[in-house]
Amino acid sequence: MTKKKLHIKKGDTVMVIAGDDKGSQGKVLNVDNAKYKAIVEGISLVSKHTRPDANNPKGGIIKKESFINISNLMVIDGSGKATRITRKKDEKTGKSVRISKKSGEVIK
Repeated sequence: MTKKKLHIKKGDTVMVIAGDDKGSQGKVLNVDNAKYKAIVEGISLVSKHTRPDANNPKGGIIKKESFINISNLMVIDGSGKATRITRKKDEKTGKSVRISKKSGEVIK
């Protein structure tokens, strides 16, 4: 089975368009292509109870990002607006590049 190309990549700045964190922005830390989910910095925080160990001698409760469905995220382009994306072949390299639907500029 081939991997589906997603509109979101690791390192993109995205906006949440649905759910509890609607309207917030963050950087994508990890993308799980098989589950169609992503981890975004500071979004969808959950409390994780940890036991004492060498790194954390007291243990306790830590806040940690959890996965959010990619359908609930939109890429933010260079102008700072949430946008849909399209793909076109680059004339120079022949590779597919992501282009913002609103501004028409290439998304890095």
